[in-house]
Amino acid sequence: MELCGYRLLLASNSPRRQELLQQMDVDFEVFVKQGIDESYPSDIPSALVPEYLAKKKAQSYKEDLSDGDLLITADTIVLLEDRILGKPHDTYEAKEMLGAISGRSHRVITGVALTSSDKQISFSEETIVRVGKLTISQLDYYIQNYKPFDKAGGYGIQEWFGHVAIDAIEGSFNNVMGLPTQRIFAEISSF
Repeated sequence: MELCGYRLLLASNSPRRQELLQQMDVDFEVFVKQGIDESYPSDIPSALVPEYLAKKKAQSYKEDLSDGDLLITADTIVLLEDRILGKPHDTYEAKEMLGAISGRSHRVITGVALTSSDKQISFSEETIVRVGKLTISQLDYYIQNYKPFDKAGGYGIQEWFGHVAIDAIEGSFNNVMGLPTQRIFAEISSF
């Protein structure tokens, strides 16, 4: 489906983000550059980090955009109180993250930047996720079988964890997967 007359470029290797755009029946191409700096100032409020990073990623592509291109960049964080839970580096860190969110609510925030050669809009969407209490053996099972090392917060809501551990969500399910699809559709349509 063509939304806005632009050639859509997704700047993400995430299979989940690609799948979400495919399910929207949106024509797009994956366009990824390596070595993009994803650091952010230490004094920025945690909830603003995803949008900051989405815009920073877009800046790395600016010189590559032609007239008629519309670049989608995004960044998703899991926020437990004011602590950002990134992608776990190993089993120990994954277990620590999942143990921390077990029996509690956390926020998932995705920042998105839509960038053409002459215009940019950006926004963030937030979803509140409530996780049931999990046992150590359940955490071990999930980590061993699903290897969630490429996922913010150490889990994928579309996997086993989402089916057995998530009590409730308030907001967009797809946002937790990595893209607030309804908002993106609306923003691209009016771009």
